[in-house]
Amino acid sequence: MAAEGVRVEQRHGKARVRVGRVWRQGGDGSHHFVEWNVSISLLSHCLSSYHRDDNSDIVATDTMKNTVYVKAKECGDRLSVEEFAILLGNHFSSFYPQVYTAIVNIIEKPWERVCIDGKPHLHGFKLGSENHTVEATVQKSGALTLTSGVAGLALLKTTQSGFEKFVRDKYTILPDTRERMLATEMNASWRYSYESVASIPKKELYFSEKFMEVKKVLMDTFFGPPETGVYSPSVQRTLYLMGSAVLRRFPDVASIHLKMPNIHFLPVNLSTKENPSMVKFKDDVYLPTDEPHGSIEATLSRITSKM
Repeated sequence: MAAEGVRVEQRHGKARVRVGRVWRQGGDGSHHFVEWNVSISLLSHCLSSYHRDDNSDIVATDTMKNTVYVKAKECGDRLSVEEFAILLGNHFSSFYPQVYTAIVNIIEKPWERVCIDGKPHLHGFKLGSENHTVEATVQKSGALTLTSGVAGLALLKTTQSGFEKFVRDKYTILPDTRERMLATEMNASWRYSYESVASIPKKELYFSEKFMEVKKVLMDTFFGPPETGVYSPSVQRTLYLMGSAVLRRFPDVASIHLKMPNIHFLPVNLSTKENPSMVKFKDDVYLPTDEPHGSIEATLSRITSKM
Protein backbone atom coordinates (compact mmCIF):
# COMPACT_ATOMS: atom_id res chain seq x y z
CA MET A 1 0.00 0.00 0.00
CA ALA A 2 1.34 3.43 -0.89
CA ALA A 3 0.58 6.92 0.32
CA GLU A 4 2.54 10.17 0.31
CA GLY A 5 5.18 8.50 -1.84
CA VAL A 6 5.86 5.80 0.77
CA ARG A 7 4.91 2.15 0.39
CA VAL A 8 3.83 0.38 3.58
CA GLU A 9 3.60 -3.40 3.90
CA GLN A 10 2.29 -4.23 7.32
CA ARG A 11 0.77 -6.84 9.57
CA HIS A 12 0.15 -7.07 13.27
CA GLY A 13 -0.74 -9.79 15.70
CA LYS A 14 -0.23 -11.50 19.03
CA ALA A 15 2.57 -13.97 19.71
CA ARG A 16 3.06 -16.77 22.24
CA VAL A 17 -0.47 -17.04 23.58
CA ARG A 18 -0.28 -20.15 25.74
CA VAL A 19 -3.42 -22.19 26.31
CA GLY A 20 -4.07 -25.57 27.90
CA ARG A 21 -7.32 -27.43 27.20
CA VAL A 22 -8.78 -30.46 28.99
CA TRP A 23 -11.65 -32.54 27.62
CA ARG A 24 -13.25 -34.67 30.32
CA GLN A 25 -16.06 -36.36 28.43
CA GLY A 26 -14.29 -39.68 27.71
CA GLY A 27 -16.72 -42.57 27.95
CA ASP A 28 -14.27 -44.49 30.12
CA GLY A 29 -13.66 -41.51 32.41
CA SER A 30 -10.39 -40.59 30.71
CA HIS A 31 -9.29 -36.99 30.24
CA HIS A 32 -7.59 -35.58 27.13
CA PHE A 33 -5.15 -32.69 27.36
CA VAL A 34 -3.33 -30.39 24.94
CA GLU A 35 -1.04 -27.40 25.43
CA TRP A 36 -0.79 -24.94 22.56
CA ASN A 37 1.42 -21.91 21.97
CA VAL A 38 -0.49 -19.71 19.52
CA SER A 39 0.80 -16.83 17.38
CA ILE A 40 -1.49 -14.77 15.16
CA SER A 41 -0.72 -12.31 12.35
CA LEU A 42 -3.44 -10.30 10.63
CA LEU A 43 -3.15 -8.67 7.22
CA SER A 44 -5.69 -5.89 7.22
CA HIS A 45 -6.65 -2.52 5.80
CA CYS A 46 -5.51 -0.31 8.67
CA LEU A 47 -3.16 2.16 6.98
CA SER A 48 -4.84 5.06 8.71
CA SER A 49 -3.12 4.02 11.93
CA TYR A 50 0.25 4.48 10.21
CA HIS A 51 -0.54 7.63 8.22
CA ARG A 52 -2.69 9.42 10.79
CA ASP A 53 -3.64 9.26 14.45
CA ASP A 54 -6.49 6.89 13.65
CA ASN A 55 -6.70 3.45 15.28
CA SER A 56 -10.29 2.78 14.26
CA ASP A 57 -9.36 -0.19 12.01
CA ILE A 58 -6.91 -1.90 14.37
CA VAL A 59 -7.92 -5.16 16.01
CA ALA A 60 -6.22 -4.93 19.40
CA THR A 61 -3.69 -7.68 20.02
CA ASP A 62 -5.19 -8.14 23.48
CA THR A 63 -8.48 -8.95 21.74
CA MET A 64 -6.66 -11.59 19.68
CA LYS A 65 -5.32 -13.14 22.89
CA ASN A 66 -8.77 -13.22 24.45
CA THR A 67 -10.22 -14.76 21.30
CA VAL A 68 -7.86 -17.72 21.61
CA TYR A 69 -9.25 -18.56 25.05
CA VAL A 70 -12.86 -17.98 24.01
CA LYS A 71 -12.53 -20.27 20.98
CA ALA A 72 -10.75 -22.92 23.07
CA LYS A 73 -13.67 -22.81 25.52
CA GLU A 74 -16.21 -23.10 22.71
CA CYS A 75 -14.57 -26.30 21.41
CA GLY A 76 -16.68 -28.73 23.42
CA ASP A 77 -15.40 -31.70 21.42
CA ARG A 78 -11.76 -32.65 20.95
CA LEU A 79 -10.12 -31.30 17.83
CA SER A 80 -6.70 -31.37 16.26
CA VAL A 81 -4.28 -28.47 16.47
CA GLU A 82 -4.72 -28.05 12.70
CA GLU A 83 -8.48 -27.67 13.11
CA PHE A 84 -8.02 -25.12 15.89
CA ALA A 85 -5.60 -23.08 13.74
CA ILE A 86 -8.09 -23.10 10.85
CA LEU A 87 -10.92 -22.18 13.21
CA LEU A 88 -9.00 -19.15 14.49
CA GLY A 89 -7.90 -18.09 11.03
CA ASN A 90 -11.43 -18.37 9.67
CA HIS A 91 -12.78 -16.33 12.58
CA PHE A 92 -10.35 -13.43 12.20
CA SER A 93 -10.60 -13.25 8.40
CA SER A 94 -14.41 -13.38 8.36
CA PHE A 95 -15.44 -11.57 11.57
CA TYR A 96 -13.54 -8.33 10.87
CA PRO A 97 -14.35 -6.60 7.56
CA GLN A 98 -10.91 -4.96 7.31
CA VAL A 99 -8.96 -8.24 7.80
CA TYR A 100 -8.35 -10.05 4.52
CA THR A 101 -5.86 -12.72 5.64
CA ALA A 102 -5.12 -14.40 8.96
CA ILE A 103 -1.96 -16.42 9.59
CA VAL A 104 -2.06 -18.69 12.63
CA ASN A 105 1.00 -20.57 13.88
CA ILE A 106 0.65 -23.07 16.73
CA ILE A 107 3.18 -25.25 18.52
CA GLU A 108 1.67 -28.20 20.36
CA LYS A 109 3.70 -29.52 23.29
CA PRO A 110 4.13 -33.31 23.27
CA TRP A 111 2.14 -34.30 26.35
CA GLU A 112 1.68 -38.08 26.31
CA ARG A 113 -0.58 -40.26 28.42
CA VAL A 114 1.40 -42.27 31.00
CA CYS A 115 1.00 -45.98 31.64
CA ILE A 116 1.06 -47.39 35.16
CA ASP A 117 1.50 -51.17 35.52
CA GLY A 118 0.88 -51.45 31.79
CA LYS A 119 -2.42 -49.57 31.88
CA PRO A 120 -3.08 -46.11 30.38
CA HIS A 121 -3.68 -43.59 33.17
CA LEU A 122 -7.04 -41.84 32.99
CA HIS A 123 -5.67 -38.36 33.75
CA GLY A 124 -1.86 -38.64 33.97
CA PHE A 125 0.50 -37.23 31.32
CA LYS A 126 4.26 -36.87 30.80
CA LEU A 127 6.11 -34.50 28.50
CA GLY A 128 7.68 -36.08 25.43
CA SER A 129 10.32 -34.63 23.09
CA GLU A 130 9.39 -33.38 19.61
CA ASN A 131 6.74 -30.69 19.03
CA HIS A 132 3.82 -30.74 16.61
CA THR A 133 3.75 -27.52 14.55
CA VAL A 134 1.04 -25.98 12.37
CA GLU A 135 0.66 -22.93 10.16
CA ALA A 136 -2.75 -22.09 8.71
CA THR A 137 -3.20 -19.13 6.36
CA VAL A 138 -6.88 -18.33 5.84
CA GLN A 139 -8.11 -15.65 3.45
CA LYS A 140 -11.48 -13.88 3.55
CA SER A 141 -12.53 -15.87 0.48
CA GLY A 142 -12.04 -19.10 2.44
CA ALA A 143 -8.83 -19.97 0.58
CA LEU A 144 -6.50 -22.02 2.77
CA THR A 145 -2.84 -22.94 2.97
CA LEU A 146 -2.19 -25.55 5.65
CA THR A 147 1.20 -26.81 6.78
CA SER A 148 1.87 -29.31 9.56
CA GLY A 149 5.20 -30.39 10.93
CA VAL A 150 7.35 -31.96 13.59
CA ALA A 151 10.16 -30.02 15.28
CA GLY A 152 13.07 -31.46 17.22
CA LEU A 153 12.66 -35.12 16.24
CA ALA A 154 15.95 -36.63 17.48
CA LEU A 155 17.01 -39.78 15.61
CA LEU A 156 20.20 -41.83 15.88
CA LYS A 157 21.54 -45.11 14.59
CA THR A 158 24.90 -46.57 15.60
CA THR A 159 25.80 -48.17 12.28
CA GLN A 160 24.64 -48.58 8.68
CA SER A 161 25.92 -45.14 7.70
CA GLY A 162 28.87 -43.90 5.69
CA PHE A 163 30.20 -41.01 3.62
CA GLU A 164 32.73 -41.40 0.81
CA LYS A 165 33.75 -40.29 -2.69
CA PHE A 166 32.99 -36.63 -1.95
CA VAL A 167 34.91 -33.62 -3.29
CA ARG A 168 38.54 -33.56 -2.19
CA ASP A 169 40.84 -30.56 -2.37
CA LYS A 170 43.75 -29.08 -0.43
CA TYR A 171 41.46 -28.21 2.49
CA THR A 172 39.99 -31.70 2.91
CA ILE A 173 41.11 -33.92 5.78
CA LEU A 174 37.93 -35.95 6.34
CA PRO A 175 38.55 -39.61 5.46
CA ASP A 176 36.14 -41.80 3.53
CA THR A 177 34.13 -44.15 5.72
CA ARG A 178 31.47 -46.82 5.41
CA GLU A 179 31.02 -47.10 9.16
CA ARG A 180 29.85 -44.20 11.28
CA MET A 181 27.01 -43.11 13.53
CA LEU A 182 24.18 -41.11 12.00
CA ALA A 183 22.33 -38.67 14.24
CA THR A 184 20.06 -35.71 13.58
CA GLU A 185 17.50 -33.48 15.27
CA MET A 186 15.12 -33.08 12.41
CA ASN A 187 12.54 -30.43 11.59
CA ALA A 188 10.01 -31.48 8.97
CA SER A 189 7.02 -29.60 7.60
CA TRP A 190 4.54 -30.77 5.01
CA ARG A 191 1.97 -28.78 3.10
CA TYR A 192 -1.44 -30.30 2.51
CA SER A 193 -3.16 -30.00 -0.85
CA TYR A 194 -6.43 -28.64 0.58
CA GLU A 195 -7.01 -25.19 -0.91
CA SER A 196 -10.09 -24.04 0.99
CA VAL A 197 -11.55 -24.28 4.47
CA ALA A 198 -14.56 -26.08 2.99
CA SER A 199 -12.40 -28.84 1.48
CA ILE A 200 -10.68 -30.14 4.62
CA PRO A 201 -11.66 -33.67 5.72
CA LYS A 202 -14.57 -33.89 8.14
CA LYS A 203 -13.26 -37.00 9.92
CA GLU A 204 -12.75 -36.39 13.63
CA LEU A 205 -9.07 -35.82 14.58
CA TYR A 206 -8.05 -36.52 10.96
CA PHE A 207 -4.93 -34.34 11.13
CA SER A 208 -3.84 -35.73 14.50
CA GLU A 209 -3.83 -39.22 13.01
CA LYS A 210 -2.07 -37.98 9.89
CA PHE A 211 0.64 -36.35 12.01
CA MET A 212 1.42 -39.64 13.73
CA GLU A 213 1.37 -41.54 10.43
CA VAL A 214 3.73 -39.11 8.67
CA LYS A 215 6.11 -39.19 11.63
CA LYS A 216 6.10 -43.00 11.55
CA VAL A 217 6.91 -43.09 7.82
CA LEU A 218 9.81 -40.67 8.36
CA MET A 219 11.25 -42.77 11.19
CA ASP A 220 10.69 -46.12 9.48
CA THR A 221 12.54 -44.86 6.40
CA PHE A 222 15.41 -43.44 8.47
CA PHE A 223 15.98 -46.67 10.42
CA GLY A 224 14.99 -49.41 7.98
CA PRO A 225 13.88 -52.93 9.03
CA PRO A 226 14.47 -53.67 12.74
CA GLU A 227 16.60 -56.75 12.10
CA THR A 228 18.91 -55.31 9.45
CA GLY A 229 18.45 -51.55 9.18
CA VAL A 230 19.19 -49.73 5.93
CA TYR A 231 22.49 -48.26 4.76
CA SER A 232 22.76 -44.48 4.45
CA PRO A 233 25.44 -43.28 2.01
CA SER A 234 24.78 -39.64 3.00
CA VAL A 235 22.33 -37.50 4.92
CA GLN A 236 21.20 -36.14 1.55
CA ARG A 237 20.20 -39.59 0.28
CA THR A 238 18.42 -40.48 3.50
CA LEU A 239 16.57 -37.16 3.49
CA TYR A 240 15.41 -37.76 -0.08
CA LEU A 241 14.18 -41.27 0.69
CA MET A 242 12.29 -40.01 3.75
CA GLY A 243 10.57 -37.21 1.87
CA SER A 244 9.76 -39.41 -1.12
CA ALA A 245 8.21 -42.04 1.15
CA VAL A 246 5.86 -39.43 2.61
CA LEU A 247 4.77 -38.19 -0.82
CA ARG A 248 4.13 -41.76 -1.99
CA ARG A 249 2.19 -42.74 1.12
CA PHE A 250 -0.03 -39.64 1.51
CA PRO A 251 -1.78 -38.32 -1.62
CA ASP A 252 -3.00 -35.20 0.21
CA VAL A 253 0.55 -34.06 1.03
CA ALA A 254 1.66 -31.71 -1.76
CA SER A 255 5.20 -31.02 -0.57
CA ILE A 256 7.52 -31.66 2.35
CA HIS A 257 10.51 -29.73 3.67
CA LEU A 258 13.13 -31.55 5.72
CA LYS A 259 15.94 -29.96 7.69
CA MET A 260 18.40 -32.52 9.04
CA PRO A 261 21.49 -31.25 10.84
CA ASN A 262 24.24 -33.89 10.85
CA ILE A 263 25.06 -34.15 14.57
CA HIS A 264 28.53 -35.61 14.89
CA PHE A 265 29.81 -38.36 17.15
CA LEU A 266 33.57 -38.16 16.84
CA PRO A 267 35.82 -41.19 17.42
CA VAL A 268 37.81 -40.96 20.66
CA ASN A 269 41.50 -41.92 20.60
CA LEU A 270 43.67 -41.15 23.64
CA SER A 271 47.35 -41.83 23.99
CA THR A 272 50.45 -40.78 25.91
CA LYS A 273 54.09 -41.57 25.40
CA GLU A 274 53.86 -44.06 28.23
CA ASN A 275 50.52 -45.50 27.14
CA PRO A 276 50.09 -45.13 23.35
CA SER A 277 46.79 -47.07 23.36
CA MET A 278 45.08 -45.59 26.41
CA VAL A 279 41.85 -45.46 24.39
CA LYS A 280 42.00 -46.99 20.92
CA PHE A 281 38.83 -46.38 18.94
CA LYS A 282 37.05 -49.53 17.80
CA ASP A 283 33.63 -48.17 16.88
CA ASP A 284 32.79 -47.91 20.55
CA VAL A 285 33.71 -44.65 22.36
CA TYR A 286 32.61 -41.32 20.87
CA LEU A 287 32.63 -37.63 21.66
CA PRO A 288 29.12 -36.23 21.00
CA THR A 289 29.18 -32.69 19.61
CA ASP A 290 26.62 -30.49 17.88
CA GLU A 291 28.89 -27.49 17.25
CA PRO A 292 29.80 -27.24 14.48
CA HIS A 293 27.43 -29.57 12.66
CA GLY A 294 26.53 -30.27 9.06
CA SER A 295 23.37 -28.57 7.80
CA ILE A 296 21.32 -30.37 5.16
CA GLU A 297 17.83 -29.39 4.05
CA ALA A 298 15.65 -29.80 0.99
CA THR A 299 12.05 -29.49 -0.21
CA LEU A 300 10.40 -32.29 -2.17
CA SER A 301 7.16 -31.59 -3.99
CA ARG A 302 4.92 -33.14 -6.55
CA ILE A 303 5.58 -31.74 -10.01
CA THR A 304 2.01 -30.41 -10.18
CA SER A 305 2.02 -28.81 -6.69
CA LYS A 306 2.42 -25.10 -6.05
CA MET A 307 5.35 -24.27 -3.78
